[in-house]
Amino acid sequence: MNLMQFMVSIVLFSVLGFGIGFILNMILKTTWFPVVIGVGIVVGALVYQQIVPGIWDALILGCGMAGTVASGLTIQTLRKKGYRMF
Repeated sequence: MNLMQFMVSIVLFSVLGFGIGFILNMILKTTWFPVVIGVGIVVGALVYQQIVPGIWDALILGCGMAGTVASGLTIQTLRKKGYRMF
């Protein structure tokens, strides 16, 4: 994998995880459910396809999970400060 592809993938997966997690948090009114869904989908897909990710792939997937966790923390902070989503 090229270094530029790796850097773009990290940013892309982080933003994608944050965005999807934030939207799911607003719609489902939960805080950590998108993290559980994300882990379940990633692990389920890897087991189903019988793929063992390399170090670069694991780092990229980890950054996506970090984005999802960041969305949960953001929603939690917004709720503590009194913001209501939907």
